Amino acid sequence: MEFSVITVCLNPGDKLKATLSSVLGQTCKDVEVVLKDGGSTDGALERWRREADKLPGTERVRIHAEKDGGIYDAMNQAVGYAKGAFLIFLNCGDVFYDEKVLERTLAVIQKERAAGTDCDRLVLYGDTFGAKNGVSIASAPIITGFTCYRNIPCHQSCFYGAGLCRDKPYDLGYKIRADYDHFLWCYYGAGAKMLHMGFPVASYEGGGYSESRENKRCDRREHRKIAANYMGRWELFRYRAAMACTLAPLRRWMAESRFFSGAYHWMKERIYHKRS
Repeated sequence: MEFSVITVCLNPGDKLKATLSSVLGQTCKDVEVVLKDGGSTDGALERWRREADKLPGTERVRIHAEKDGGIYDAMNQAVGYAKGAFLIFLNCGDVFYDEKVLERTLAVIQKERAAGTDCDRLVLYGDTFGAKNGVSIASAPIITGFTCYRNIPCHQSCFYGAGLCRDKPYDLGYKIRADYDHFLWCYYGAGAKMLHMGFPVASYEGGGYSESRENKRCDRREHRKIAANYMGRWELFRYRAAMACTLAPLRRWMAESRFFSGAYHWMKERIYHKRS
C-alpha cells in the first residue's frame, strides 16, 4: 500500500462524504482510508455505510470506531492501523485539490526511491487552497529553521513517511499544536528530507478548532514552548527580530483578511518562485 489517508471524526455530518469521495475519486488507487471515529451519534457513519454498496472503491475505507482522548489521540490510534508507506491527514471537510494529487505524488516518490532516498524519513509537501477565503496558499520551496518558526506547510498538504509517525506519536500534552511539534521533530530530531512538490495538495476548509478566537492564545503559548524545545536562544532571538522587522502582525492580518488575502498570497507565491 502506497498511501494511507487518515481521517478522524466525531459527528462529521455531510462533510464525511465529501472527504471520502475525494480520496476514492483519485486516479491512483493504491490508497486506503483509515477512518477513526470517536463515537459519533449524528448518523453520518450509518449513512456512509448505506451508500457504500453503491459506490466503487469503498472497500478501501476501513472504519475504526472507539473512544479516544481527542483529535491527536485519535490520530495516534489511526496511525497504528495504517498500512501505507506514506500517511496524510485529511480532516472531514478537507479534500484533495484535484483527482490527480496522489498520481503526481507517487511519481515524486518513485524518483526519490530511484535516487536512493530513505523514504521512511521523507516529508513531501505542496501548496494549499484555502477554501474559506478562496485563495492559493504557497508553501516555502525550502524548509529552514526560520520556516519552522514562522510558517510550516499546512498539515493537510504534507505526506509523511510512515516511520516518522510511528517513531514520534503526536504529543497529547498539546491541545492545538501537536502537529507543529511533530513537524519540528521531523526536521530537527529525525533529520527528515523535506521536499516541496510544486503543486497544490489539499483544499483546506479552515475555520477549525485551532482557529477559534478563544483558542488563539493557547495556540501562541504552545508555539512558543515548542519552538523553544527545538531551537536555541540565539536562533529564536534572530527569528523574532526578523518577524518584528518584517511587520509580521500586519502580514498575518493580510493573509487572513477576505479582502487582502488573495493579493497577499499571490505576492508570496511570486517571491517563493523566485527563490526556488
